[in-house]
Amino acid sequence: MARREPLNREKVLDAALELADAEGLEGLSMRRLAKRLGVEAMSLYNHVSNKTDILDGIAERVFSQVERPDPALPWQEQVRTVALNMYRAFSRHPIVPLALVTDQSNPTSARALEPLDGLVGALFQAGFDDLGVRRALGAVNGLVLGSLLQATGGFTEALRTHADEQQVDAYIRHVDPARLPNFSRLLRHTREGVDPEADFEQMLDLLIRGLVASAPLHEV
Repeated sequence: MARREPLNREKVLDAALELADAEGLEGLSMRRLAKRLGVEAMSLYNHVSNKTDILDGIAERVFSQVERPDPALPWQEQVRTVALNMYRAFSRHPIVPLALVTDQSNPTSARALEPLDGLVGALFQAGFDDLGVRRALGAVNGLVLGSLLQATGGFTEALRTHADEQQVDAYIRHVDPARLPNFSRLLRHTREGVDPEADFEQMLDLLIRGLVASAPLHEV
């Protein structure tokens, strides 16, 4: 009989991330995680404190996948790099942004916060004061998380390449083009399908142009 390798925190978090990716937040429980690992649920508490600790741990792992930008790049390129890399990392694991926006996870380790530290540093390079950096950081985070929410229908399914056709059809059936001509026009375009990441990049470019225009070190 093959000898089972001893359990450790890394193996628990590996299995937790796989389970969360497959089953979502509701499907991630100590009981199901223990079953996946082939152990008793109580043995998990030797490596993790509770579900919050697990969610913080897997969030830290996904944050660590966000590549930090070269600090020698112009600050706006650094912002773009971090934001795009965050979007890509979170889109691979939609459970993480869902846990973040619902306050079920709030990782505070240096490993988790390093990407945000790089983003904050880039904004300070632009000359924003503390309040300006806080607001700019909120705008970037809001764009990343909001775009994922829009693209995944609430972080509950894998990133889609286009809007759900049934949802769009339902809108089209109920929207009166005579009263809402502009929204009707937009719906027809949406029905043709969109590329979520391409849309995100375009929105990010718009945001960065706004940051550049308002940056204290902006040169006219």
